[in-house]
Amino acid sequence: MAEGNCIVAVSDGVVHVDDRPTDLSGMSSFSRNVSTLLERVEYRRCESGEDMEAIYRLRYKAYRLNGFLPESSDQMMMDVLDDTPNCYRFGVFVDNSLVCTLRLHHLTPSEPYAPAMTRFGDLLHPRLLRGESFVNPTLLAADPDFISMHRALPYVTLRLALIASVHFQVTACLGVIRKEHTAFYQRTFGAVQVGQPRDYPPFTVPVVLYDANYEINLERVLQRFPFFRSTPMEQRMLFETPSAGELAPLTILPTAKYYREAA
Repeated sequence: MAEGNCIVAVSDGVVHVDDRPTDLSGMSSFSRNVSTLLERVEYRRCESGEDMEAIYRLRYKAYRLNGFLPESSDQMMMDVLDDTPNCYRFGVFVDNSLVCTLRLHHLTPSEPYAPAMTRFGDLLHPRLLRGESFVNPTLLAADPDFISMHRALPYVTLRLALIASVHFQVTACLGVIRKEHTAFYQRTFGAVQVGQPRDYPPFTVPVVLYDANYEINLERVLQRFPFFRSTPMEQRMLFETPSAGELAPLTILPTAKYYREAA
């Protein structure tokens, strides 16, 4: 499918893009489209109640539709890693409707809990012992009813992983992904494969570990995709725990536009 000079293919809720610059400023038509969508987006950190149930049901709906999960009577998808202290679960809302969700784990030597450690711990544990740290985004799920209307939605959602990497100043962002999506992560984030594919129950397909080094790739990614930029305030609102007596923000508005306005 062609959108201007941007070739887009949608597969299982992930967008694959041939992103070509189209103006003298270097911003592609695709980046402008994502930035426009960000104007309608709110992020919500989900920690209890109806928000949690909503994202669990959205996960199940997306993964079950594509045949990656067995049938479940409660039609919700969750696991023990949703309850670890280094877990952040987000809903992405467009025009006040939940359309996508993403889970993030911040791995440190003291809190090494994450899907990446579950299947690739033998490769990652020695690095944690050396003092490295990681962000591991998983369970990206988009509402099938909305993905065709919002083809940039996975980028808007994975923006959270870039923000987390900047906020926590990690060594790398780790992807536990299906083989057919590896080209997307290589092209977009400069990720490289670590090890060989491995099974990852309850999913019915194997996964591959991909490593996007923070120091090497960050500036290139931000230059190519300026909508990934964020302010320190947005970073704190998304990932810091409020002090005693303070209320957590209900929703967080993306701040990439402030970089555009200042440019």
